[in-house]
Amino acid sequence: MVVVRTKTRWLSEEQQQAWRAYLLTFRLLDEDLDRQLQRDAGLAHTHYGILVALSEAPDRMLRMSDLATLQRFSQSRLTHAIARLEQDGYVERQQCPSDRRGQLAVLTPAGMAALEAAAPGHVGEVRAKVFDRLSAEQVAVLRDVCETLLDGLDRPSACPTSRPGC
Repeated sequence: MVVVRTKTRWLSEEQQQAWRAYLLTFRLLDEDLDRQLQRDAGLAHTHYGILVALSEAPDRMLRMSDLATLQRFSQSRLTHAIARLEQDGYVERQQCPSDRRGQLAVLTPAGMAALEAAAPGHVGEVRAKVFDRLSAEQVAVLRDVCETLLDGLDRPSACPTSRPGC
């Protein structure tokens, strides 16, 4: 057996600190946003994301496979989430008219109302945790950094290029 050894390019101390700060910030922010949505709207952050995606889709519906890709969910994780949203009356599944094997997730009027009720608190939390803490220049830098990183990542094919943060 031949063992190939490569020289690892380790992160510098500054890069390591930036990386760890990024990871911790992302995790804590996601937890805080989830906690706020659960407390104020009875919605998981992931379920809120599904409702947002459906609200922005043509006719407020998406193929389940496209929704899974867009949300970066496995098919089983999306099926479980949609089942919960169906129980709440926020989403319904319909057969895809152009493909008998496909299903559509459709945002119901109750789902849209739930999203509209949850959005002000969620936006307030995003403002308080992120944008109220940054200057206009920092927001521009944050966007630039994120868009630069997105260029090197596997963006979902269902994600329109007109929405860089998608």
